[in-house]
This record gives sequence, C-alpha cells and structure tokens, in this order.
Amino acid sequence: MRPDNLVQLNWTGDHRFDAGRPGGPQVRIDASAQTGPSPVDALLIGLGSCTSVDVLDILAKRRTPVESFGIEVQAERREQAPRRVLKVHLIYRINGAGIERVHAERAVELAVTKYCSVRDSLDPAIPVTWQVILNGE
Repeated sequence: MRPDNLVQLNWTGDHRFDAGRPGGPQVRIDASAQTGPSPVDALLIGLGSCTSVDVLDILAKRRTPVESFGIEVQAERREQAPRRVLKVHLIYRINGAGIERVHAERAVELAVTKYCSVRDSLDPAIPVTWQVILNGE
C-alpha cells in the first residue's frame, strides 16, 4: 500500500506520544490530556479544523470578508469501554460586517455534509449537528 497520508507516533512515556508527518511539526498526544490533547480530543480537533477550513474557503469564494472565526466542538461519548463518540455538535462563531446569515449557514452545511473529508471518514451513524452564531447573535 502506498498511503496518501502518513503520520508517525513516537512513544514518550506513560500514555503520551509525539505525532506528526515524518520531518514535519509534531504535536503531543496524551491520553490523560495533561500535556496535550487526548486521542479523542485530536479526533474532534481534526473534525473542527477540517470543517472550519472549508467554511472559510466557501466564504472567501463569495468574497465575504471574515473578521474573526472560532468553533467549539462538543461530543457525547459512551459511558462504557470502548468510550466511542455517540454524537457531535459544532458551534461556529463567525464575525464579519458583510456576512449574511443565509450564506454563513450554507457554508457550514456544505462544509459538514459535502466537503470535509474527516467528517466523511467518520461512522455515518454518528450524528453531527451544528449551529452558527453570526456577529454574536
């Protein structure tokens, strides 16, 4: 197999790993979440960052200037092992004077349902919902 993507994880003790592309920047993954994101946190970060890049690209194609942008990724997990993710809710905070709500909502919808490869790689049985807070409202 010739992988399209390759990352390596190197154990640094306890339940910690330094991870990233060979020769590229590294992130600390820590199952206890004391020195870095946990593996599930990393999954949620991947989903949030993937959809965010797509939202920003879609708004840029509309020539809609974004002044600030943030996302909160909430997940509900099983109580018993394996503590898999059961559902995810994304809260996008988008600010920009010329952004219309309909365009922000559509950009998020397209990012989550069509363009984000991380979302598309997750189990389709995991519901992913979202909301948009535009200019603080």
